[in-house]
Amino acid sequence: MLYDNDTIREIEREMSAVLDGTQMKKLHECLARVMGEQGSKSPNNATLLRDFLNAKTVEGCSPRTIQYYSVTLGHFVGSLASPLYAVGTAEVRDYLASRGESGTVSNVTLDNIRRIISSFFSWLEEEEIIYKSPVRRIKKIRSVMAVKPIITDEEMEFIRDSCRNLRDKAVIDLLASTGMRVGELVRLNREDIDFEKRECVVHGKGNKQRKVYFDAKAKIHLQSYLRHRSDQNPSLFVSLKAPFKSLNISGVESRLRDIGRKAAGLRLHPHKFRRTMATRAIDKGMPIEQVQVLLGHSKIDTTLCYAMVDQQNVKRSHSKYIS
Repeated sequence: MLYDNDTIREIEREMSAVLDGTQMKKLHECLARVMGEQGSKSPNNATLLRDFLNAKTVEGCSPRTIQYYSVTLGHFVGSLASPLYAVGTAEVRDYLASRGESGTVSNVTLDNIRRIISSFFSWLEEEEIIYKSPVRRIKKIRSVMAVKPIITDEEMEFIRDSCRNLRDKAVIDLLASTGMRVGELVRLNREDIDFEKRECVVHGKGNKQRKVYFDAKAKIHLQSYLRHRSDQNPSLFVSLKAPFKSLNISGVESRLRDIGRKAAGLRLHPHKFRRTMATRAIDKGMPIEQVQVLLGHSKIDTTLCYAMVDQQNVKRSHSKYIS
């Protein structure tokens, strides 16, 4: 007797609550053999990974995110000896343990790997390729949260003094006052800047738009930089020499590293400006929900991780409210 796929999947769904991955694999093979599902095989692992990456692309993930997912999941899928529908919690744990024991990744990176694998299996569950994600029972991997330094007022002056052209000063001040991501910075066009209101609309992760605001210093340096431009490129920031191509992320990162080295040997990168802005905003009393909006975070926990509360402010508050 032949049964349709819905009947077979219903049997597997009922049994998934009491069987582990290996047992589910055996059940699937048995049902396929006995009930005649020979012509309805699940897609192979490589095909499923490709479909997942396509789905994330359609959702609006950036090319860099897709590349990170591809490399991370490609390594994981390549280590599997079983089809994805038969992978159990133990196999995922073994993989994470082996990556951790290799000594090549930190616990922070290892937890990122766990989250990406979890996202993949959650998608497989939504697509009804599997019935229950094996990553559900794997908890967050703890790590020591290092206190990351922010840019001090003195360092900021050293950084500005190390800039040798108007463009670099404009980039520095725009990053410092808005806290925008470097990917958002390089996508800005001249027409996106509203100098009268000192604001601009940026395109964040998932193509979400939000307004960011810049200070008077950034306005002056931006206007001065644009007045001295002779090219017709609509991009807000371009290379210093012809053919004046639009700046990309790696170009900004490289330039900031050079500026940081000249500024008393600082380790400078775009994200440091973002963390500094968030920390100072919170220290000066801006509600965390408003900082969340400025940074474009979907979860407030992310904002709290970005911002480091100044310990002296904590001490002063303790004296004021408790002592």
